[in-house]
Formats: sequence, C-alpha cells, structure tokens
Amino acid sequence: MEANTATVPPPVGFFQTRRGRWLAIAAVAFGLIGLLAFGYWYFYARNYQDTDDAYVAGDLVNVMSQVSGTVVSIGADETDLVEAGQELVRLDNTDAEIALRDTEARLARAVRQTRTVFANRDQLEAVVAQRRADLNKAQSDLDRRKDLTSSGAVSAEELSHTRDTLSAARDGLVAAEKNLSASLALTGQTGVSDNPDVQAAATEVERAYLALRRTSIRAPVSGYVAKRAVQLGERVAPGGQPLLSIVPLERLRVEANFKEVQLNQMRIGQPVRVVADLYGSQVEYHGTIAGLGLGTGAAFALLPAQNATGNWIKVVQRVPVRIALDPKELAGHPLRVGLSTKVQVDVRNVSGQILAQSARQTPVLATNAYDIDRREVMARIAHIIQENTAEGSGRFAAQQR
Repeated sequence: MEANTATVPPPVGFFQTRRGRWLAIAAVAFGLIGLLAFGYWYFYARNYQDTDDAYVAGDLVNVMSQVSGTVVSIGADETDLVEAGQELVRLDNTDAEIALRDTEARLARAVRQTRTVFANRDQLEAVVAQRRADLNKAQSDLDRRKDLTSSGAVSAEELSHTRDTLSAARDGLVAAEKNLSASLALTGQTGVSDNPDVQAAATEVERAYLALRRTSIRAPVSGYVAKRAVQLGERVAPGGQPLLSIVPLERLRVEANFKEVQLNQMRIGQPVRVVADLYGSQVEYHGTIAGLGLGTGAAFALLPAQNATGNWIKVVQRVPVRIALDPKELAGHPLRVGLSTKVQVDVRNVSGQILAQSARQTPVLATNAYDIDRREVMARIAHIIQENTAEGSGRFAAQQR
C-alpha cells in the first residue's frame, strides 16, 4: 500500500507575512535613498551651479597695415610665439624713402623762400628809414626857405619846388611803409624756423618719416599667431583684411552659458572650478566670475527669435557668464580658443554684485608697439633748417633735446 506523498500548500498568512516584510524593506530603502538625495542636495548640490555648455574664449588681436605697400618679408607663421614689438611683416620701403627725400627737399626750399621774405623785410625797413630821412630833410629845407622868402633871398619858384619835394618824400614814405606792412604780414613775429610755411613743410617731413617707419609692421601684443592671411608679394593697404591674428594665451577666459533659472544666486567674484575636455578631470582650473552677460544668446543672435507671431513654445534661455582663469594655471596647462569645458560655480557667498558698480580705470588692452621715437626726424629737420638759414632751428632743436 503506497503512502500519500502530496504536498500540503502553506497557509495564506505565510505569503502575506513575507510580502509585508519585502514591502517594508523596499519602503525603508526608498526612504533612505530619498533622504540621502535630499541630504546631498541640501548640503552640497544646492550650493553649486554647473554646466557643460562652456567654451574657452580669448582676445583675437588682428595685425593690420597702416600704410600701403608690397610685402617683401614675413617674420612669423601660424603657431609661432611672438613678442610685443617684434617685426611681423616688412613692406617695400622704396617709395617711402623717395617720398621722405622729396619732403626734405621741399622743406629746404620753404626755408630759403622764407629766408628771402625775411631779407626783403629787412631791406624794406632800410627803405622806410631812408624815406623818413628824405622826408625830414625836405621838411627842413622847406622851413629854411620859408624864413628866407620875406628877405627875398629865396624866390617863390624855389619855395614851390621845395614843397613839391616834401610832398614827394611824404608819398615815398607812405609807399615804403605799406610795402613794409605787407612784408611784416608775411613774416609776423616769428623767426624762419617758426614760420607757418616752414612748419607745414616740416610736418610733411615728419609724416613721410612715419610712413617709412610704418613699412615695418610689428606685433601689438605678445602671444601666438593663430592665423596668417598675408602672403609674400601681396599688395596691402590700410583698412584691408588682417594680415595676422595673435592670441595672447594669458588672457584666455571661459564663456559659460547658464540657464536663466541658474543665475539667481550668481554674483561677481564667486569661485569657479573648470575642467577642460582637453586634459580631462585630472587637470582642474580655478577662476572667478568676472561678469554676467547683459542679454541671452538668442537676443544677440544674427536672426533673433520672433515670439510675437505663430505658435509659441517657451524655451529656457541661456545667459553667458564670463569666467576669469588663473594665469599661472594657464601657463602650466595652456588652453586653446574654442575648447569645450565643464564649469561649476560655488554660489554660497552671495555678497558680491550682479553688475559692475564702477567704471574701469585701466584699459583692457594697451600697446606701445606703434609708438615711434621722433627724435631722429626732429634732428633731420633741424639740420635742414640750419643748413638753409643762418638762423637757429627753433622748436625742432628744442624737441630734439
């Protein structure tokens, strides 16, 4: 006789007990996860704003020619390091040298012509003095003859001739004085070197000298050549296309585009951590917020959005935030314009300003690469004036000193 081996099903209460246990465990787990998430947000995440819509930006300094000319030498190529004041492009200076010699010749001619005017003035002064002496003599002769007329020693005819001589002397003096006045109007109270005609000719010499020096085109800032458009033998002119473009790497910055809902706690001066895709997370840059943009990217787009017509869908806008980086970190790990970065802003300190409260007191960028020492041309002008007149060189000698 076989035993009955059929399995007896467990009671219903057993399953309910196990299900309740698992539900309780799941509820506790989800509660812990929610509590951890809330703690992470409350103690950390809410104090930071981050975005990966951020790119490296910088100054692109374009080098252009100030004079017309043909390129005969190119001193730097793309990726080359250049120093401020270094010659980048040289133009053919033959025409400029000829123009300088021509202006120097015109200056010499102007000095001689002015010297002639001064000499005529001196001559006219002598003529006026002579005419005044003639007038005084004629007046004296007339006075003597008047006294002798009553005694009959001088005839009436001779007295009449004396009056005519006096009248002619008076007219001659008037004419000489008018000629002298006209000459004085040309010379004024200046010397030869300070005469307006001489100064105008000297200014032309200075201008030609500057044009000659500007055939050497120099770098306005130190940096790396990012783009070279000029070619050997090319004819360039002022106002044309840039010859080269220089990027000063120490002035690179990050332009981070944050959503408008992220800007509430952002202030100028807040610390920022930046990670570039070029180096990865092992290299971290530290910077500060330098400024918040005054418009969204869509507002300054070439074709701004037209939301007043048609169907409208609200899109969260992004505002560019400028982030200044540490120059020492940039020197250790150079970046490139346009690289992608990830940005995290610490917004715990909200004591800063949203917008700048004072005007900038120093220029953003400045250069003295275009300053030209004009002492050489002043010495040349003074020498030309000295050679063509016995008079000193006036203001030009003073400027040379």
